[in-house]
Amino acid sequence: MLKHAVLFPFFLVIGVLALLHAIWQGSFGWLAFVCCAGVGITAWGAFDIRLGYFTETFYRKKHLSSKLVALTFDDGPTAHTAQILELLQQHGAKATFFCVGKQLLVYPEVLKEIVHQGHTVGNHTFSHSRSFGFLNETQVKEEIGRTDEVIRNLLGRSPKFFRPPFGVTNPSVAKAVKYTKHQVIGWSNRSLDTITFDEGKIFERVCRKLTPGDIILFHDTSPRTVDVLRRLLPYLQKEGYTCVSVDVLLNLYPYDT
Repeated sequence: MLKHAVLFPFFLVIGVLALLHAIWQGSFGWLAFVCCAGVGITAWGAFDIRLGYFTETFYRKKHLSSKLVALTFDDGPTAHTAQILELLQQHGAKATFFCVGKQLLVYPEVLKEIVHQGHTVGNHTFSHSRSFGFLNETQVKEEIGRTDEVIRNLLGRSPKFFRPPFGVTNPSVAKAVKYTKHQVIGWSNRSLDTITFDEGKIFERVCRKLTPGDIILFHDTSPRTVDVLRRLLPYLQKEGYTCVSVDVLLNLYPYDT
C-alpha cells in the first residue's frame, strides 16, 4: 500500500479537480467519490498498524526460515503479569512487554522482574487514553516521554520500542515518534484476548494464524490470557517454535545507550 505522504497530495489534487468539475458541470458525483475514497483509505491506514501508512512500522519478520515468534503483552504490568512471567520461565520463553506508565507506578517491582528474567520492555504511553487517536503531536510526545522517564528512573535506560494504544497511527503519532526516535512495533497475529471471552477461541485463533516470524499480540490484564498461555506455550514447543523477544526477532536494539 502507498504511504500517506504520497497519497495525501494525490487526493488533494484529484479533489481540487473534482471540485472544479462539480462547479463547472453541476454534478458532485466525482467529488463525493474522491472524498469517500480518501477518507476510507486514511481510516484504514490509521487503524491497521501493519500498513505503516503514516510511519514505518515493524509488525513481523518476513522470509524467516527458522520457527521464531515474538510474544508481546500490552497494557500492564498488572496483578496478572507475575503469573505470565512464571509461565514464560517454566517454558524457557522470552517476550516483550509494552508497558503503560501509570501501571508502572503501581507495579514498579514487576518491571524490574520482567527485565531480570531476560524479557524486553517497550513504551505503550503513560495513560493509554481512549482518545489517543485524537491527541496532537505535543500530547503524544508527552505520553511517550512520561513513560520513558518512569522506565528510565526504574531501569536506568529508556526503551526504543513504542506501540501506540489500539495500534492507531496518524500524522501526530508519526511526527512524535520521528522526534523521539522510537521504533513503532505492531503485530501480525492478534489474539483478541480483550474482546473474546472464550479461551478456546483465543487459542484457536492464534494457532490458526501462526507463521514463523509472527509478532503475537496479547494483554497481561486478565486471567483469561494466563489460561490461554498455559495451553499455547506447550503447543508452540511441540510444534518446534521458539519464543523470543521482539529485539531478537527483528535484530533491533531495544534501549537507548
